[in-house]
Amino acid sequence: MYIAILVVFVLGYVCIALEHTFKIDKAAIALLTGTICWALFITGGSDLILSGSGHEATELINEGLKEHLADIAEILFFLLGAMTIVELIDAHEGFTVITDRIKTTNRVKLVWILSLLTFFLSAALDNLTTAIVMAALLRKLMADRQDLWLFAGILIIAANAGGAWSPIGDVTTIMLWIGGQVTAMNIITETFLPSLVCLLIPLIIISFRMKGDITNIEKDLHSNELEISRSDKLTVFVVGIACLLFVPVFKTVTHLPPFMGILFGLGIIWTLTELMHRNKDNDDKKSLTIAGVIRKIDTPSILFFLGILIAVGSLQSAGHLTDMAVYLDQNLNNVYAVNASIGVLSSIVDNVPLVAGAIGMYPLEVYPQDNMFWELLAYCAGTGGSILIIGSAAGVAIMGILKIDFMWYVKNISLLALAGYVAGILTYMVLN
Repeated sequence: MYIAILVVFVLGYVCIALEHTFKIDKAAIALLTGTICWALFITGGSDLILSGSGHEATELINEGLKEHLADIAEILFFLLGAMTIVELIDAHEGFTVITDRIKTTNRVKLVWILSLLTFFLSAALDNLTTAIVMAALLRKLMADRQDLWLFAGILIIAANAGGAWSPIGDVTTIMLWIGGQVTAMNIITETFLPSLVCLLIPLIIISFRMKGDITNIEKDLHSNELEISRSDKLTVFVVGIACLLFVPVFKTVTHLPPFMGILFGLGIIWTLTELMHRNKDNDDKKSLTIAGVIRKIDTPSILFFLGILIAVGSLQSAGHLTDMAVYLDQNLNNVYAVNASIGVLSSIVDNVPLVAGAIGMYPLEVYPQDNMFWELLAYCAGTGGSILIIGSAAGVAIMGILKIDFMWYVKNISLLALAGYVAGILTYMVLN
């Protein structure tokens, strides 16, 4: 069953990559891949779990699935809450607060402005939330699909690079920070420059490819028939962004997981918009409150995320990822080679179990706090996922929201992401 699970995962991955060729929604493939992998795992559980009876193995596998589901649910609830807040800001035309100030239509200037904004915003929020916000912003700036996808691809690189140098910018850096492998100030000072280089190299390369101005840029951004006052736009925008920014503060103060912070923020902005529109007719306020906005949430994207994470969870529970980590350690007995490989692998499977495996393999007695191994791991695991669009939470979110084709990303963005990734590693090597 060990080989069968791996085969099913690879086949599922290929089908997702060739979604437009097979004309089957990637969410359906992801769900099938995840459920079949777990079905194979539990069927051959007594073979894969050497100790205990078949019944005990089944119980262990079910417990493992529940543990994975709890972790996945945290991500999905966070994604759902963040997407709802962003849609609510959009419904109130709140993004005009930013888009009205972006006067340039020059492609090169625009990609630099948006990329640097994403880079720093990702460090303050996190790469997933920032990706959702920027995807909504892009839809308000350009209508041409090729422009939209190209800018989105660069912003995925920017979001992941921005998240890698902040202790709260990416799930993996949060894991390393909470686990005591890195300290907040050290991870910022040691990985900021490599992360910036990881973004600047693709930006410089893409600047030579981009020419002319953006066409079909939308300045009349009314998404509702109702006239929305400037004060309402500004209020919802400021409160919405503040709710997103408050998530890491909420987590630090309460020690609760991030999804609780996003649900708290959602409750605040939900209450605010209900009070703002309480005197309007039900039909008029429907599109301006959660009741109407939540219908716009891209449910297939959330289900795609669910399927992918369930599938990766099966590889983790069945031992594939652990075996991979041991193989890397035994055959690439070098800090740079091991971490660089983990970064590349994180573009294929989720970076969270890979980092969790590394943390389990190397106790602090081997690599003490703020050792270069942990710093490089934070950078590689955070930025390597940009090489493929489904290699990071930010990529999966933007892929779903903007309907980006997997193979299009491979042809147009993957090499740029790889160039930035390698340049960042070389920058870290020079600095150390």
